[in-house]
Amino acid sequence: MRIGLLCIGKTDDKEITSLISYYLTRLPKHWNFEITEIPDVKNAKNLSPELLKKEEAKLFLNHIDKNDLVIILDEKGKQLTSREFARKIDTWMTSSVKKVHLLIGGAYGFSEEIYDRANEKMSLSKMTFTHQMIRLFIVEQIYRADQILQGKPYHND
Repeated sequence: MRIGLLCIGKTDDKEITSLISYYLTRLPKHWNFEITEIPDVKNAKNLSPELLKKEEAKLFLNHIDKNDLVIILDEKGKQLTSREFARKIDTWMTSSVKKVHLLIGGAYGFSEEIYDRANEKMSLSKMTFTHQMIRLFIVEQIYRADQILQGKPYHND
């Protein structure tokens, strides 16, 4: 199984990048985890939020195959505990899912095309965070899920 994080734009905060790297080195190799930073849409400032989301959707869809599982990280999504998230990853592995994409949208969220393509919506919190911070949080939660599935003491209930 491969897990990928698809995001719009680059992470330009060195501290966040450093923390993401810290967890990336600890992820299990068999998950083949990768982060794909999709370049920002050109002339985004000249587009309405709806048009910008449509352009971002085209970029996302260029990275997704028809059989891939797509999970969007969205404020309207279901909130999971870390153990529930770990069980979800375990289910993906045992049900022969080949590729899972976790999507972090741009500043205005996702277009209807992405909502329609998504298999699930997941929320990390009721609070709002920067898109760069969400990258760190989801990478840490993926690492935490691995530790839970291995029965290691990283996660304390």
